[in-house]
Amino acid sequence: MMFVSGVGQSLLRRVTTPSWLQFGSVRAMSARARKRFYKNVAVVSTSREGQIDFELTLDNRKLKTPLGNEFRVDNEILAHSVATEWAAQKDYILLSQMHLTGLANVCIDNPTNAKKEDLVDHILNFLDTDTILFFGEEETLLARQVEQWQPLIDWFCERHRIEIKASRGLAPPEFSPNARDAIRKHLMSYNYRAINGFSFGVDSIKSLILTAALVDRRLAVDEAVKLSRLELEVQTERWGNVEWAHDLELYDTTARVAAATMFVHLSSS
Repeated sequence: MMFVSGVGQSLLRRVTTPSWLQFGSVRAMSARARKRFYKNVAVVSTSREGQIDFELTLDNRKLKTPLGNEFRVDNEILAHSVATEWAAQKDYILLSQMHLTGLANVCIDNPTNAKKEDLVDHILNFLDTDTILFFGEEETLLARQVEQWQPLIDWFCERHRIEIKASRGLAPPEFSPNARDAIRKHLMSYNYRAINGFSFGVDSIKSLILTAALVDRRLAVDEAVKLSRLELEVQTERWGNVEWAHDLELYDTTARVAAATMFVHLSSS
């Protein structure tokens, strides 16, 4: 039996979509989703040329990727986590909400023939528009941003020995001449699979800095998501919450960010 650490269990609970959200999604996506056709999910270890890999079976049939490749990963915890996604499906298989499965499939199939350098360039493109590098002008919002965002910006700068000045008003953020090269060098130190997870995290919260803080275990998933939605949080405190819409977005973003963080950590171990 495979045991997942406390941190891994916490992340896995966030990766798994709540049942009420799955039910609502089925009604909207049933035309595209497949009905569940299996009862049992299992992880099977295989050995090839001294390399131990882990495959998934659905009722003793090997799981395949969208391009028909055998689903195979070299991390047992990741394999069991993906198996948990498959086991958690109800009447329909909602692949769009199975983020660990999707990340693993992309790494196996590489449908766009993307190289690690391409993914790093994609991530770096978010630096100029990073969510936490744009401070507002309204007094309450600005105070919260300075209090909660600026320490992370300072940490990121110290971490990479660079300088960043966040935007205030219409001026864009300012970066020291060595900033992009230093960040690129750091990102290139990750393997291909981990950088896929990093990219997915950045796409989910539109922040390279928050994703970096997650990967470095400086923030928890819930904290990073809340910080990425700080302006919305301030507006909600003032004007109230459109409960169903905000909750739906919050759960979806949290699941994506948790999956991205877990994928980076497991791909790097």
